[in-house]
Amino acid sequence: MGFVELAESRYSVREFSPRPVEGEKREAILRAGQVSPTACNLQPQRVLAMQSPEALAKLKKCTVHHFGETLALLVCYDKSGCWTREYDGRASGETDAAIAATHMMLAAWELGVGSTWVMHFIPEAVRVEFSLPETWEPVALLLMGYPAEDAEPSPLHSRRKPLEETVKVL
Repeated sequence: MGFVELAESRYSVREFSPRPVEGEKREAILRAGQVSPTACNLQPQRVLAMQSPEALAKLKKCTVHHFGETLALLVCYDKSGCWTREYDGRASGETDAAIAATHMMLAAWELGVGSTWVMHFIPEAVRVEFSLPETWEPVALLLMGYPAEDAEPSPLHSRRKPLEETVKVL
């Protein structure tokens, strides 16, 4: 399958089977985040991979969104290690973390593992439950697992605005 076909077929899975994601697949997913491009290759992304029952139970204190995930990746960035634009002070960390998250979601899908990007979580609860270092800023929570047999994309999944509406060629 080509890249665009992979990207088109991937959808937010909101019902996972209880089958755990195998360690080698988890590592391949994490590797995709590791090799993602970052500003000046500073690699400020930091990922907590939660798979133990204890870690997943802690996660329930941080968000109301759960779909029977067997793996969750908390994607953060280290504020002390990202590139900053000189002229306006904008740091690259959130963008770098988002690129890593996207790479991991697409790599997971290629391996048959579904995901849902959850931004609706309580950052302070995450900091406390997982003892995040002060410099780590949480950006996204990727809930993952094998799609349940009856999982299907949202009816909105395949709706795309025309390219002319989102792109201007100069």
